[in-house]
Amino acid sequence: MNDTPKIKQISFMTFISKANHYVLSIIVIGFTVLFCFPLSGSQGYHLVSFILLFVVSVLATFMSIGPILLASALSSLVWNFFFIPPHYTLHIESTEDILMFGMFFTIALVNGVLTTRVRKQERLARSREERANALFQLTKELSKASGTSEILHVATQEIKKHFAVDPSFILQDGNNHLPAFDQVQKEADLLSRDDFLMAKWVFEYSQKAGKFTNTLSSHENTCYPLKGSRLNPGVLMVKHTRPPAGDKIIFWNTFLTQISNSLEREFLEELAKKARFLDESDRLYKTLFNSISHELRIPVSTIIGASDTLLNGDHSENTRSALYNEILSASVRLNRLIENLLNMSRLESGRLSVRLDWYDIHDLVNKVTEDLKDEIKPFTLVVEVPEDMPLVWIDFGLMEQVLYNLLYNACQHAPATSDISLNICHRNSELIIEILDRGPGFSEEALRNVFKKFFRVENSKAGGLGLGLSIVKGFIEAHKGSVSVENRKDRGAKFTIRIPSELVNEKIAT
Repeated sequence: MNDTPKIKQISFMTFISKANHYVLSIIVIGFTVLFCFPLSGSQGYHLVSFILLFVVSVLATFMSIGPILLASALSSLVWNFFFIPPHYTLHIESTEDILMFGMFFTIALVNGVLTTRVRKQERLARSREERANALFQLTKELSKASGTSEILHVATQEIKKHFAVDPSFILQDGNNHLPAFDQVQKEADLLSRDDFLMAKWVFEYSQKAGKFTNTLSSHENTCYPLKGSRLNPGVLMVKHTRPPAGDKIIFWNTFLTQISNSLEREFLEELAKKARFLDESDRLYKTLFNSISHELRIPVSTIIGASDTLLNGDHSENTRSALYNEILSASVRLNRLIENLLNMSRLESGRLSVRLDWYDIHDLVNKVTEDLKDEIKPFTLVVEVPEDMPLVWIDFGLMEQVLYNLLYNACQHAPATSDISLNICHRNSELIIEILDRGPGFSEEALRNVFKKFFRVENSKAGGLGLGLSIVKGFIEAHKGSVSVENRKDRGAKFTIRIPSELVNEKIAT
């Protein structure tokens, strides 16, 4: 669409408005003469001069310089013609009146011009104040915006409010390139392929193009680059009815700079997040690789060594039995490592399903202590379960892993011959499990990070990948429960598990 007729229409309306001011100044001076006409027959023409000066000053407060010059000249002439003796002539007899007429004309002219200039300066000051306030509000809203979408929303609203145009933003894809045309068109349906090609040129060369510019001026839209100090976030496309002129150019460019800086900030934060994520991923990869290679090597080496010994030579029954036990222990350790990795994968992928049912807690304790009988041998395991302990609503397999990992962890850290306590009770519709040991306990840092993946206590003699306790936390949270750890007052650690578990009759009633 061609905007030339619209521009001509605006120019014509401006001309009509200015012409109306000239007509209005003539009408006001005419009415003032009629109002003061009763004073023409006396020496009151001095008073009329003050009234006409006042009227010219009032007109100067809302008219431009042209109508004011007309009003000043016209008021001088009508004052001479109607009020200065002899009346109804432009001839002035008295030298004093000639001087008064000259002073009146000069004062009326200077007063009108100065008043007009003061009003113009006032308008400029008010306009600058409004623009400064608009920039302050823009900066304030952009600083509060979180994320690119919020920044674009604020920028769009403010541009519409102060420039009466609909902006279209095309942002880069994070690799210093604009997205493909099909992807951009999904967000801006009215964007043509020619507009997109112009946007690519503007982004590449960081220069504005389109209508009212020296580049690609045949386009209907105008495209501006969004420039940043370290990277360019993208481009802005608008459809101007007329180009910004004068102070408004500075206002527009400042708007674009503020928006560009905010978008650049978001892009840089996103790049920083990616860098941190890659660094964390690399660190976790190295930790996992080193741990797995170390943990796999030990049981595999044990299995290979024992198998090779059995195959190459005759051995007594006791020797073969000892080698078989080594192979079995190494296989169990290897299986536990693989199970931990698989369990962590299930937790992170969200594929963990909880199969709840009623179980006797004694069955759970007996199963875990039987699996850990070799690890528990050097310790005194104290199990306390009330005789009237009710059935509990749990996933037996997951809780078996939880109890196994916690007791195994206690066995790895507690000194030999010390006590390991397992206390279980049902209180206030909760299953409460406590595991207490006499190990070294945890430092303040370890207490904050003990349930994180791959975290291992510094200078710990125990092996493992640092996944056992994070798996415990994941399995307990899958039961909608909680697990916590604290240091005991007289040395050692205490793990507490709380799982919602109603009584059987309460569950049936609901």
